[in-house]
Amino acid sequence: MSVSVLRNYINGQWVESSSSEFSEVRNPATGKVLARVPMSGVAEVDAAAKAARAAFEKWRRVPVLERTAVLARLKGLILDHYDEIAETLTREHGKIKSEAATELQRAMDNINVASSAPSLMMGHNMEDVARGIDEYAITQPVGVYASLNPYNFPAMIPFWSLPYAVACGNCQIVKTSPLVPMTMTRIFELIHEAGFPAGVLNLIHGGADTATAIMQHKDINGISFVGSTPVGRIVYETSARYGKRVQVQAGAKNWGIVMPDANLEKSVENIIASAYDCTGQRCLALAGILCVGDTYERVKPLLKAGIARRRIGDGLDPQVSMGPTITPESRKRVLDYVQKGLDEGANLLVDGRNVEVPGYPDGNWLGHFVFENVTPDMSIAKEEIFGPVLCMLRCDSLDDALKVIHESPYGNAANIYTSSGATVRRFKYEAHCGNLGVNIGVPAPMAMFHFAGTKDSFFGDLHAQGRDAFKFFTEETIVIERWFD
Repeated sequence: MSVSVLRNYINGQWVESSSSEFSEVRNPATGKVLARVPMSGVAEVDAAAKAARAAFEKWRRVPVLERTAVLARLKGLILDHYDEIAETLTREHGKIKSEAATELQRAMDNINVASSAPSLMMGHNMEDVARGIDEYAITQPVGVYASLNPYNFPAMIPFWSLPYAVACGNCQIVKTSPLVPMTMTRIFELIHEAGFPAGVLNLIHGGADTATAIMQHKDINGISFVGSTPVGRIVYETSARYGKRVQVQAGAKNWGIVMPDANLEKSVENIIASAYDCTGQRCLALAGILCVGDTYERVKPLLKAGIARRRIGDGLDPQVSMGPTITPESRKRVLDYVQKGLDEGANLLVDGRNVEVPGYPDGNWLGHFVFENVTPDMSIAKEEIFGPVLCMLRCDSLDDALKVIHESPYGNAANIYTSSGATVRRFKYEAHCGNLGVNIGVPAPMAMFHFAGTKDSFFGDLHAQGRDAFKFFTEETIVIERWFD
C-alpha cells in the first residue's frame, strides 16, 4: 500500500502543507506506515483562521434550516461510507472495528442533536417590562471556533463541537491528532462533497506548535479541547489569556463500587467491557473497582474467567475483543505503571505482559491486567494509566468506597453495582463526579446530554454536547425596544 502525504483543507480547497516537518501515521497492529502527516505552521493556521473569519459573515446569514440541511447531507454521506470510515479508523487507531462503528454512530448522534438548532437557538421575550417597552433576548453566533482533538476517538470527539458550531452559524477549524489524522481527512472529503461554503469548515494537521498557534490567533473566538489534565490546564490558561471562550474535557480516574447485593455475573461482564474496550484508552474507562464487604473474593474468579474468554489481535478481525495500544511509547508507559504497581506492593491477578499475536510481530500488544491488594496511596490507584489495567480495592463499607472517590483529584465518572435503590440514591447525592452510572460501567452521555466532568477532569463552565454546546457556540443579545405612536 502506498504511503499518502496528507494535506490541509483550507477555504474549501485541499492544500499541500508548506511545513518541512512530517510525522508518520502507523498501524498499531502491524507497525506499517500508513501516511505522512504535516506539522503545520503559523502561516497555515493564519490562512485557515482568515478564511473562517471571512466566511462567517456570510454563513451566519444563512437561515438555520439551510445550515442544518447541509449537516443532514453530510450525515447521509457518512452513512454511505460507514464501513469504509470505520475500517480506516481501525487501521490507524487499533481499536476493534465494532468499536469504530459505534464511535461513528456517536458522531452522527451529535449531528442529529445539532440539527435541533431551529428550536434550541430560540430566544425569549417579555412585553411591557416597563410602560410601552418590550424586552427580548436573541441568540446569535459568535464567530470562529477551533477544536483540538485527541487520538482516542478520531471520529467522535471532533463532532462534540463541529456540528453545533456550524448549525449555530459559526465557522470551525479542526485540528487532528497527528497519530490518527486519516479518519477526519476522509470525513472532510465528505464535508466538501456535502456542500459547505468555502471557509466554513477547515482542517489543519499538526502537533503542539500548531495548537499553540491556534490558541493565540486573534481571529479565533473559542477553543474546544479533549485530552489529558496537564495539557488541558495549559490549553485553558493559554486560551483564556488570549481572550477566548474555552471548554476543556480533561483526564480521569474512574471508580466503580461493587456492593454485596449486586448481580455479580452481570456486573463483572460489564466491568470487563468497561475496563478493556478500546484497550482502556478512553477517559470513561473503568480504572478500578471498590469491592465492599465480601464481594472482593467473589469477584476475582469471575474476572479471571471472563478475561480468559477475550481474544487480542488486529481490530479488523471480527473474532478479536481487544486491539493494540496506539504507539510503542504508550505501551511502554502502561508497562512502567505495571512495574510501579508491583514495586509498591500490589499483586497481578491477571498479567498481560509478554503477549504475542501470531503473524503480527510488530504490533503494540498488551494483554489484560488486574491488580489485587491495591491501596489508595499507590500510584496505580491515583494516576491515570490510560491502558488495559484494572485495580481492585477492598472496602469495608460504602463510606470507605465513597472516600476513595472523594479523595481523587479527578471527577469525570463513577459508577455503582447494586440492587438497592436506597444505596443508589445516596451514591447519586455523594459521589460528586460529572457522569454517574448505576449498573453501567461507562456512563457516556448520549448526544442530547452534555458530557459532564468536575474537579481536574474539566475546566470551563460549558461542557461538550447537548444544551451546553448550543450555549457555548452562541451568545444572547438583549434588545430593549420602544416605539412611539
